Amino acid sequence: MKKMGLLSKKIDARIASYQRELIETHYREVENMYRQIRGWRHDYRNHIQTMKAYAAAQDWEAVKRYLDLLDEDLTTVDTVIKTGNPMTDAILNSKISLAKAKGIRVVADAQIPFRLKSSEIDLCCIIGNLFDNAIEASVKLPEDQRLIRVYMDMKNTQLYISFTNFTAGKKMKKEGKLFRSTKGEGHGFGLVRIDAIVERLGGYISRNSEDGAFTTEILLPQM
Repeated sequence: MKKMGLLSKKIDARIASYQRELIETHYREVENMYRQIRGWRHDYRNHIQTMKAYAAAQDWEAVKRYLDLLDEDLTTVDTVIKTGNPMTDAILNSKISLAKAKGIRVVADAQIPFRLKSSEIDLCCIIGNLFDNAIEASVKLPEDQRLIRVYMDMKNTQLYISFTNFTAGKKMKKEGKLFRSTKGEGHGFGLVRIDAIVERLGGYISRNSEDGAFTTEILLPQM
């Protein structure tokens, strides 16, 4: 019994350590995204002056090229999702930016019309882990097959979260309640952490690997 207790404490400590690392990683990603936005805004006057110079020289091709470059640059840092919840916006947009940098297309539809009962830390862990798992699976595919679908909305009094990504036509192997993690030793804590949060909040989680796609669905009570 004593050994079991020590083992349980060791596992809890490792999960807690993983959670801290995960949150720190997400906040760094969010900070990096907003740093890019602040940098673009800081350079805004310089961009205007450059285009004025091209316009004064009537070099309209140069103006067009410069505008195309600015449009491409801004697209990489633009906030593409506005759910209504600031922390959810920050996490989703930072992860979408990361996915796009890896050549992964993201189709996201997320609406959260009011303040959630779930804590920001819980949402950070759930959404961050789901996105990281989807990105890890997607980068193994040819770039034209990389796709992550995200859907979040309220269903009556519950927050519904759905993540789907393709898996190269391979059906993932299920071990107990979880599907096997391909990340190596220690990384399965992300899945364990999601399940622990959902259970603590009295929610529901479903994972399904079919037809070359892996889907996770979660319901979290908000009343």
